[in-house]
Amino acid sequence: MKPLLIARNLSRHFGGLKAVDMVDFAVNPGEVRAVIGPNGAGKTTLVSLLCGRIEPTTGVIGFNGEDITRVPAHRRVRLGIAYTFQITSIFPNLPVYDNIALAAQRGLTDKRSRKALDVSVRDAMTHVGLTERASTPAASLSYGHQRLLEIAMGLALHPRLLILDEPTQGLSDGEIADFIKLVRDIRKETTILLIEHNMDVVMKLADRITVMDNGRILAEGAPRSIRANAKVQQAYLGTADG
Repeated sequence: MKPLLIARNLSRHFGGLKAVDMVDFAVNPGEVRAVIGPNGAGKTTLVSLLCGRIEPTTGVIGFNGEDITRVPAHRRVRLGIAYTFQITSIFPNLPVYDNIALAAQRGLTDKRSRKALDVSVRDAMTHVGLTERASTPAASLSYGHQRLLEIAMGLALHPRLLILDEPTQGLSDGEIADFIKLVRDIRKETTILLIEHNMDVVMKLADRITVMDNGRILAEGAPRSIRANAKVQQAYLGTADG
């Protein structure tokens, strides 16, 4: 199986800080891949490189067989990469429907009919359970529902790869359980890259886990092997909050 996303010798330096340091990384089609590691390990910098928010110091990034190393973020969206931000990036004064519609339009390579756009928006709302809140201003939603709205905005792009950055941060136990169900449903249609601190969520959802530490990949493998890895326990799992 050819990887959907691949990075080779990927680095990003900020002065003397090597936030990502010579990383080789690949995500296969259809998998749920989790990236974990302590704060400052380089996780968010890595996904920022992959989605085009920042440029690499060194290395090459490929997506679906195409070199996207210097392709800007908005074009990566059109190629099929959707990234939900760690901090919600909704339009607070607009209703749920309009938030999703605007996101969908940003990812279009050509004009979509109003009917087709409406179908796309309503499908995304149905996926995350926000249909009854279509006319609700985003600012009026609970924090948990705002996170769901952001996921819906990503889904409306019909991505090949959906990157979720700390999606359960600030969610209640019940909302986290609903999120797990949602990802299991989404994965039927798209590949998922999950950056997450909640180890229970990671172990329940991930096919493979990549562990980062000090800008490098410390370990990679199935959940069971990662849980049993002594280096991972020392660097991260033994001090994880949950």
